[in-house]
Amino acid sequence: MSDGVYDMPDEPRRARTPGRRPRALLPTIATLIVLLILFSVFTDVWTQRLWYRSIDLGSVFSTVLGTRVLLFVVVGLVMAIAVVANVVVAFRTRPRVALAPSPSPGFERYGDLLQQRGKIAIGVVAALMLVFGGSAASGEWKVFLAWRNRTPFGVTDQHFNKDIAFFVFDYPWLRVLLGFGYSIVLLSLVAAIITHYLYGGFRPSAKGQKASGSAQVQFSVLLGLLVLLKAFSYWLDRFGLTTSNSRLFTGISYTGDHAILPSKEILAVIAVLCAGLFFANVVRRTWLLPGVGTVVLILSAILLGALWPAALQQVRVRPSEPVKEASYIDKNIKATRQAYGLEGAEVVNYQAKTTATPSELTQDAEVLPGIRLIDPSVVGPTFEQLQQVRGFYSFPTDLDVDRYKIGGKTADTVIAVREVEVDRLPAGQRNWNNDHTVYTHGYGVVAANGNQRAADGTPVFSEKDLPPVGQLGDYEPRIYFGEKSPTYSIVGGPKGGQAVELDTPEGKVGGDPTLNTYDGKGGVGIGSFGNRLLYATKFRDANLLLSSRVNPDSKILYDRTPRERVEKAAPWLTPDGDPYPAIVDGQVVWIVDGYTTSANYPYAQKVALDDSTRDTTTGRGTIAQQPSEEINYIRNSVKAVVNAYDGSVELYAWDEGDPVLKTWMKAFPNTVKPRSDISPDLMAHLRYPEDMFKVQRDLLAKYHVTDSTTWYQNSDLWRVPADPTAVPSSTDTVPQNQPPFYLSLRMPDQPEPKFSLTSVYVPNAERENLTAFMAVDADASSKDYGKFRILRLPGNVQIPGPGQVFNKFQTDEGIRTALLPLNQPNSGARAQFGNLLTLPLGGGLLYVQPVYSVRTSGPGSYPVLRYVLVSFGDRVAFGSTLQEALTKVFNTSVDTGEDPGGTNPPPNQQPANQTIKQALAEAQAAYTAAQAALRNGDLATYQKEVERMKAAIDRAASAGAAPTTTPSPTPSTTPTSPPTSPTG
Repeated sequence: MSDGVYDMPDEPRRARTPGRRPRALLPTIATLIVLLILFSVFTDVWTQRLWYRSIDLGSVFSTVLGTRVLLFVVVGLVMAIAVVANVVVAFRTRPRVALAPSPSPGFERYGDLLQQRGKIAIGVVAALMLVFGGSAASGEWKVFLAWRNRTPFGVTDQHFNKDIAFFVFDYPWLRVLLGFGYSIVLLSLVAAIITHYLYGGFRPSAKGQKASGSAQVQFSVLLGLLVLLKAFSYWLDRFGLTTSNSRLFTGISYTGDHAILPSKEILAVIAVLCAGLFFANVVRRTWLLPGVGTVVLILSAILLGALWPAALQQVRVRPSEPVKEASYIDKNIKATRQAYGLEGAEVVNYQAKTTATPSELTQDAEVLPGIRLIDPSVVGPTFEQLQQVRGFYSFPTDLDVDRYKIGGKTADTVIAVREVEVDRLPAGQRNWNNDHTVYTHGYGVVAANGNQRAADGTPVFSEKDLPPVGQLGDYEPRIYFGEKSPTYSIVGGPKGGQAVELDTPEGKVGGDPTLNTYDGKGGVGIGSFGNRLLYATKFRDANLLLSSRVNPDSKILYDRTPRERVEKAAPWLTPDGDPYPAIVDGQVVWIVDGYTTSANYPYAQKVALDDSTRDTTTGRGTIAQQPSEEINYIRNSVKAVVNAYDGSVELYAWDEGDPVLKTWMKAFPNTVKPRSDISPDLMAHLRYPEDMFKVQRDLLAKYHVTDSTTWYQNSDLWRVPADPTAVPSSTDTVPQNQPPFYLSLRMPDQPEPKFSLTSVYVPNAERENLTAFMAVDADASSKDYGKFRILRLPGNVQIPGPGQVFNKFQTDEGIRTALLPLNQPNSGARAQFGNLLTLPLGGGLLYVQPVYSVRTSGPGSYPVLRYVLVSFGDRVAFGSTLQEALTKVFNTSVDTGEDPGGTNPPPNQQPANQTIKQALAEAQAAYTAAQAALRNGDLATYQKEVERMKAAIDRAASAGAAPTTTPSPTPSTTPTSPPTSPTG
């Protein structure tokens, strides 16, 4: 107590609660998160820069990055400034007294808070608009660069008389600008409405005036700009009609020309007048006239934009559509054939015969050695089992077809690269060092002669083994860049240092593995701590910082697949889905066809790229599916080459007249080499691209017709047949198309066989008979490269299509009997049918199909070629060699020039009906006895009877079995026993 007043005890200090310290902690955490995001962005950008510099294409990186930054800054700033300016204007012109009370007491506090911290709020809004607008704009860098570097086509469209370049380059960029204009004005309007609402300048609940005078002015200007942009959109829509899809085709139709086009012009004028009324509202301060103008615009859009075209279509066009649309169909046909490179496609009538004379066969004898028997989509497992060497090596599911000079003659060759696949390492060998520093590369090329088989049915290899030996010459065998390469590998080291990269499992004379140290120019140096930190962050792998295997001379290899490297080196290209390897000038390279595409070629028919290129091989193994996008223009403008050892990417201009290619060459100067720089050795391995061919054959199914009346009637519509050898899966909703085939053949007007890409057509109706055969010269060194030749078959002669021929093969008694041992449930094997090839021969069309046998149980099974099936006209035959099968089907000796690799010589082809009957009867008896022995569990007798059955079947086949040399039953004929379905 002091001075009569009790002293109050000191208040104890409040204990610091855990919730108070985070006031300082939260900003720290937020700062760290921002720094981590910025470092992640920096890591991605900087490692991309290092990657591009490693392939000497730093200019591509700088051009793309510079363009993206420019668009980000310009559009982002414009959007941020516009939105912030409207917020500031709305704030500064706020009324002293709100037009109506706020909807809740707490609502006004938001306005007070924003007023107190206005700079922060403005900064947040500006930052958001900058990021939003800039991010959207930076994604349009391709459209901007194409517009900025546009090249005239030298061809005008058929309606507006403008150069095609306007539609391909200018129109898309104008659409982008229009979209940004809409976004900027709409966001500004939203920001102005919110600001005026917060400060009482705009209250829809007010009984009288709902917006202050300043709010009306601001809203009027922004709405006027929005309607003005709509007027510009109507004007731009006129050009968009040239690539719009109507019921019949892409382009302006009769209704589009006589109703939609004039309605767009009228609506553009009305929209301009309506915008003027909104601007006038700045002075008059009444919403009556702008409201009336808006109603007029909406009603006009309904009447002129919807009802008028619908009425015209129903009343004038539909009753006489073929006449009204004829001229527009002609424009579509002409433009489509131009845009897809189909102008030179020839359609000739081919009076296909169903029988051939010996003289006709003699004339075509030089074609026969080019018939490829080895199916690249089947023998992948055979390559793997016979040439894998070690379990960590692998081959793709689908191999590739190329041409090599072997024994002085150029022959079709099935080829693949032996790649390393670390996922196949045993679990005990999986660790970071092995995955990323030891098993770094594949080794060697394996190739097989396309028209030969060994005595046991395996391919005859022209290049094989480790180290590689064969007839393809000397080359650098190490495959550091391929379709199955590891995600990243650490390679290289100091000179004289210890090698750790596995080269071959054994030395040249056996013994210990041979090791290698990468000394190629490819890869990014990772010796410095800074680069190690960047790549440890990029791949989220601390071992890159901690491992002693990373030394000052180390390099990191990543982004290693051929398609991936081409997509990054030329981001304006669409690469083919199937790169293929070749030995060129002593190096293994990957050849990738690059396409320039557009969806804005006037009047050209649009197609979905993924649908047009899809067949039974698409998406299988390493064959990529094309993106889901619409195109109506395509050119194989670039041949890209990726070195399998050092990863270098070379781009060669192939279609040097392509304006789209010229445009991108201006945007990225000195990145594409001229066509004249292609070496003769590389030229020998270039071929017609498969995906572009698929798009073209899809269109030629309809656009082989050039008469508008026939085109409209669809009376001559074709389609690509379904692949008869495909095994349908539960996910297949529709049958997949038969893939095209690379094949050396001679068309009727050609003096000698040519390496070609081929396909067939059947009628669009439910029928499966053949209606046309098509081939394009695929040899890049040929003067006729890229020339389409289409053989139209007569409509009064039934030429079987692939499905019907395959059905014949399955139901023919001789073939069924020959395949019986392979298709028995307990035989331990199954028949696998290869590609069904079609080619003109002897005045008709010959079908050839290899049949493989595959063991169904046990490890290490792989397909071996057992029989060759052939069909000509109504006759089918089979043999252990192509020569044998052809001799049977033509009833005359046929020399294919085939080296059967030690198979039995062709049997005596003299009639031996009695021998055949006896042999088949003995085979049937042996089969019955074998089944009885199996039911009794007598496996020894079962095996003995199976061998007796096989021997009897072989005797029948050697005698030229009667069922295979006489006409097969027509598809309507019911066989005496159910057909044997192929398995696989």
